Amino acid sequence: MASFDYDLLVIGAGSAGLSAAQTAAKCGARVAIADPGPLGGTCVNRGCIPKKLMVYASNLAREKCLATNYGWVNPSGDFDWPTLKMAIEQKLAQLQKSYQSRLSKAGVSVLDCTARFLDPQTVELGERKVTVEKVIIATGAKPLKPDLPGIDCGLTSRDIFHLESLPKHLTIVGGGYIGSEFSNIFSTLGCQVNLVDRSPQILQGFDCSIRKTLQQSLIDQGVRMLGGTSLEAIHKTETETKLKLSGECNDTLIADTLLLALGRVPNLDSLNLEAAGIKVESKAIAVDDYSRTSQANIFAIGDCTNRVPLTPVAKAEGVAAAKTLCGEKPQKVSYRWIPSAVFCSPEAATVGWSEEQAKAAGVDYEVMCDRFTPLHYALSPWATDSLIKLVIDSASRRILGVHMVGDSVAEIIQALVPALKKGLTVDELTETIGIHPTSGEELFSMAGF
Repeated sequence: MASFDYDLLVIGAGSAGLSAAQTAAKCGARVAIADPGPLGGTCVNRGCIPKKLMVYASNLAREKCLATNYGWVNPSGDFDWPTLKMAIEQKLAQLQKSYQSRLSKAGVSVLDCTARFLDPQTVELGERKVTVEKVIIATGAKPLKPDLPGIDCGLTSRDIFHLESLPKHLTIVGGGYIGSEFSNIFSTLGCQVNLVDRSPQILQGFDCSIRKTLQQSLIDQGVRMLGGTSLEAIHKTETETKLKLSGECNDTLIADTLLLALGRVPNLDSLNLEAAGIKVESKAIAVDDYSRTSQANIFAIGDCTNRVPLTPVAKAEGVAAAKTLCGEKPQKVSYRWIPSAVFCSPEAATVGWSEEQAKAAGVDYEVMCDRFTPLHYALSPWATDSLIKLVIDSASRRILGVHMVGDSVAEIIQALVPALKKGLTVDELTETIGIHPTSGEELFSMAGF
């Protein structure tokens, strides 16, 4: 019987890799995890966690404005970017220490180095070579930087958390999750923000009602929307950055900071996948339903594959792949009912099919849609509408998709998922008694109209 240095090598210590390594170790495997970066990967260090903490900071700025309508005569306090930056960095350091402790207790060897395949079962780890029985690749993705003149002047989501001071004039290129959320954060904190996107509306791929509602919300906050517009070139001087645009807006913008939020691409450059005989399709590692690559002993999970690029999905894929590799019953992840959210103010959340997806599937469907003002804003001088939209199968009355915009809608949406997976119908929603007065209650009320 062949002897290997490790039963399983996990390449990448982000959300996917950490869940895979810990699951395999619990199954009794000798596991190592290799990553030259800090534990936690993108989500913990330059993504979901620090970004959500910044969202909370910007929400407090909104609440400060609202406070005067609730009797607070002199709500005081000035925002200080360096203080927030330091607090976030301290929290991330705590999380990294926690991950290190968990891996140590599980018996996982943590290797602070890159991994490079020499063949399907031999991997170069820094300056040494090891043999491995099985491998899980979980190297995630990196920000996309197109080949444009001056593109290196632009920051990406990796860099934005390390700004020494709050920008005065920020231009964001790309209207997906990242661009929309950072537009909200920085505009609420007092920056002048331009949001440039090739599409007429932000958040391509989301339900049309969510896209329209969130875009109008950003405009109401003071974000200048430049839809149908592309970035052509960048020229940076000592004092400013000039951005040449084309499309519906062909102006030259001037900003002190440029954030590129043009999507992400799988991070595969250092792996030497050809040596392992691993197939790549559309710049991502090709996998089957069980996350197995073209090599039977090598799996790939998370954002280095071309599936659903969400942290909870990556974690689920990590658990399923580890259990499959460790000899338990093969497991795969279902992608039908995966909730997601965009953390703007108000936030948006969605699960299931959009109206556009139902139409493309040829399903006979109908839509229920309602807008309302939450009680939280009843004393506010500005209108803050919330949205609830249901996409329903006309024949069975089963709910195909739920889409919401409003405060705390991410919490509401994810609580519905178990019932939706079981075939929740509109009639069953109607029979549900909610809590008054809450936004969640509106979900049950509108279903009875």
